Amino acid sequence: MFKNKSYIGISFVILVFGIYAIPKIVDRMQNNSVVQSDRLDKANGSTEVNGKLVKIGPVPRFELTNQDNVKISSDFYKGKVYVLEFFFATCPSICPKMNANMVTLQNAFFGNPNFGIVSITIDPVHDTPAVLKEHAKLLGVKSSNWNFLTGDHDYIYNLSNKGFNIYVGENSKVKGGFEHSGLFALIDKNGNIRCRKDDYGNPILYYDGLEKKGIRDIQQDIQALLKE
Repeated sequence: MFKNKSYIGISFVILVFGIYAIPKIVDRMQNNSVVQSDRLDKANGSTEVNGKLVKIGPVPRFELTNQDNVKISSDFYKGKVYVLEFFFATCPSICPKMNANMVTLQNAFFGNPNFGIVSITIDPVHDTPAVLKEHAKLLGVKSSNWNFLTGDHDYIYNLSNKGFNIYVGENSKVKGGFEHSGLFALIDKNGNIRCRKDDYGNPILYYDGLEKKGIRDIQQDIQALLKE
């Protein structure tokens, strides 16, 4: 008798849940919003802008030395839309592709004073200003707004891993001795990191600097930000 009552009670709870929840689930499916990004947005403090690009937050401030041995800070890029990467000149794997794609972006917006690029080395011991200057020359860098930056090792690693939350690390077991992502950060004229959303409505945070789709997407979004 007791078991029967328990089954009746459980069935009643399931029935109530179904009456309340199922219409909501169906409504979300019909509106293609089964997966939402509310928690991610709140965690990052991000906000949607113009119904497309998302504002993630302010870019971490930085000050490093460029290929001409000149101090360059994030203030240099105020009023400019720019793309930022972490790389190293002797990288045998993904960096050549990343740099080549940066050249593509440079050429697409060449002559626009409101666009720039920042390439920060994760091997500052080797990548001196002189080395970076030669590296820029080999790549075919033409823009005066493209800076290759070097400086203190710990400063750069904190900037990448804690400031941008883009992983870099040293690893003697991998080719080149360093490991890092192929991500590009997009920053608007007001110094805010910006991005688009994925198919599920979640901010992508950073763009894939290795794939054609990532470069196509960031090029479109650079164009949009230049018009703001």
